[in-house]
Parts: sequence; C-alpha cells; structure tokens
Amino acid sequence: MSDIERPAPQPDADSAPFWAATLEGVLLVQSCLDCERGIYYPRSVCPFCMSENLTWNLASGRAIINTFTIVHKAPPAFAGEVPYVVALVDLPEGVRMLTRIVGCEVGDVHIGMDVEVEFSPLTDVAALPYFHPVA
Repeated sequence: MSDIERPAPQPDADSAPFWAATLEGVLLVQSCLDCERGIYYPRSVCPFCMSENLTWNLASGRAIINTFTIVHKAPPAFAGEVPYVVALVDLPEGVRMLTRIVGCEVGDVHIGMDVEVEFSPLTDVAALPYFHPVA
C-alpha cells in the first residue's frame, strides 16, 4: 500500500446529490426539463440549451463500452493497480461517462461490452462508480 494520497472528489453545490447517492449505491444522472437531454457530469445549467431547469433521475446502472484504454503506467497513487482499464461508457439515459472497468481480465474488455455499475467506497463523502461486465 502506498503512502501517497489518492485524489478524491470534492462535492460542490452542483455535484453533491450525485456523490451522496454513490454512498447509497445509487447512480443518478441529471437531465434538463426543458430540452429533455441527459447531462453528465453534474452542472448548474444545461450544456445544450443553457436552461437552469434541471433534475436528477435514477439511472438504470447499465451501459455499453464505447471505447477504452489499458493503463500500464500510472501516476504514483495508482501505480500499484496497473494494468487497469479506463473506459467511456454510454448509458441508456443518453450520457457518456468516464469510468474504470473492473471484475474481469483487462484482455477481455471490448468495445460494445455490456457493463453495469458497482461502487467502490473512497471517502466518507463519495464512492466511485466503476463498471463490471454483465454476467
């Protein structure tokens, strides 16, 4: 185990509901009530229509891998975890998330793979949403 402190989310007014939900094992996604588009990462205004009329919705927790990379050389705080997979996953709620893929060999990960969320506790204010292959 490294003595190097891992970076952790710092919830703010926009992201606090998202991070609080992760502690409960729940994935929330923002959406705009005016243009009806999904929004990720949490924001105070819709990036599509600039509306402030936003809400939070429970996400299905499912996704499909859009693209990924295998990390073989990582910053010191993560060096003991290599190799690992960082991926962009597409949720049916219409958003794309940057995440890690866990629960399988790195060589088994492929574009189009069905995955579902799991949460890795990090601090008393946030758990990280990672995705693993659908069984």
